[in-house]
Amino acid sequence: MDKKNNTPCKNPKKVASRDYCTPQKSCHTGTWEQLFNAIQDPVLVVKPNGIIIEANDATLQAARKNRDEVVGQGICKIVHGGRWPHIKCPLEEFLKTCAPRVEETRLPGLFGEYSFTISPVKEMDGKIDKIMLIARELTRDEIRKVDSIRTAKLAAIGELAAGVAHEINNPITGIINFAQILLDNYELDPAGTTIVHNIIKEGDRIASITHNLLSFARADSRERELVNPVEIVKESLTLVQHQLQKDGIMIMTEFPEADSFIVADFRQLQQVLLNLISNSRYALNARYPAPDPRKIIEISCLEKPDDDHPLYRITVKDYGTGLPQSLLERLFEPFFTTKPPGEGTGLGLSISYGIIKDHGGDLRVNSILEKYTEMIIELPAGT
Repeated sequence: MDKKNNTPCKNPKKVASRDYCTPQKSCHTGTWEQLFNAIQDPVLVVKPNGIIIEANDATLQAARKNRDEVVGQGICKIVHGGRWPHIKCPLEEFLKTCAPRVEETRLPGLFGEYSFTISPVKEMDGKIDKIMLIARELTRDEIRKVDSIRTAKLAAIGELAAGVAHEINNPITGIINFAQILLDNYELDPAGTTIVHNIIKEGDRIASITHNLLSFARADSRERELVNPVEIVKESLTLVQHQLQKDGIMIMTEFPEADSFIVADFRQLQQVLLNLISNSRYALNARYPAPDPRKIIEISCLEKPDDDHPLYRITVKDYGTGLPQSLLERLFEPFFTTKPPGEGTGLGLSISYGIIKDHGGDLRVNSILEKYTEMIIELPAGT
C-alpha cells in the first residue's frame, strides 16, 4: 500500500526491499536498471572514498567480473588491479575533490586505455554522496596525443638533465683526482686509506650517473644498419643466462619463422633489452624469493600490421610484482624508481625510452598489480 495515499503499490516486488512507494519516488526502478545496463560504455557509481556502489553490465564485462565481485570494492582495485599502500591512486584523489571533470588518462589495467568523465551527484540537501564515472575508450589519436605530451615532457627533462650533468661532471672529476693524489703521494693509516678509497668509489658512482644522464639526453650518433631483432634478443639472453638460471627463472620465446629486419643500432637495442630483462628478473625475485614454476619471462618478436606502416613488436612480459597504475605515467621519468634506495638509479627505463624514441619507435608498459608487467617495444619494420 502507498503509505501516504493508501493506494495499492503498482510494483509489489519492490515493497519488500524499499518498504513503500511514494509520489516523490515512483516505482520505475526496473526501467532505470534497463537504461543503466543498456549503456555500452562502462559506468560506475561510487562514494567519494572510491567504494563502488553500482556498476552497469558493460563494467562487469570490461572487468571480467560478476556484480558481487565489483560492488563494494574500491575503484582502484577494479579499474587497475589495486595499488601499493604507500602509493596514491590518481583516480581516488580526483574523487576526493568531488569536482566534475574529464580525466583523460591511460589505465592499462583491467579496463584497457580509457578516459573517465567524473560527475558528482548532489542530494536534495546539496551534499555530494555519490559520484558517477563514465569510461570511454581512448581512440588511437588520443593515445598518440597522450604519448606526445609525455615525450615533450621527457625532452624538457632531458635538456635539464644534460645541463645538470655537465655542471656536476667537472667538480666530481676534480674530487676523484684529488682523492687519487692523496693515495699516491701521502702516507695514510689504514682508516684514512679506506676513507679515500670510498671517496673514489662514490665519486665514480656519481660520474656513472652523469654519464647516464648525458646518454638519456642525447643518443649516441652511431651508424645504423639492417639487423634481425631475434638475434638481438638471443645475444642478450646469452649474456644473462647464468643469472636467470641461478634465480630459477625460465625464458619462453616466440620468434617468427622467417627472418625480419629493422634499421637500428644493435648495441643500443641490446642495452634496452638487457634493462627490461633485468627489471623482470627483479620483479620475479621480489614476488617469488624461492624457486617457483611461475618465475617466467616471456619474450616475443613479431611483425605487426599497421594502417600507416608495418611495425616490429618486441614484448618482454613477466609475472612478478606488477605495478600500480598510478606509477605507470612516471615510469620513464629520470630518477624515478620503484626499487628501494640504493638498488636503482631510476635511469634505466628513461635511457631505454630515449633510445627507442630516437629509433622512431615507441616503448610503453601494461601492468596489473600482483599479476604481470608487459613492456612493449614497437619499431618501424625495415626493408
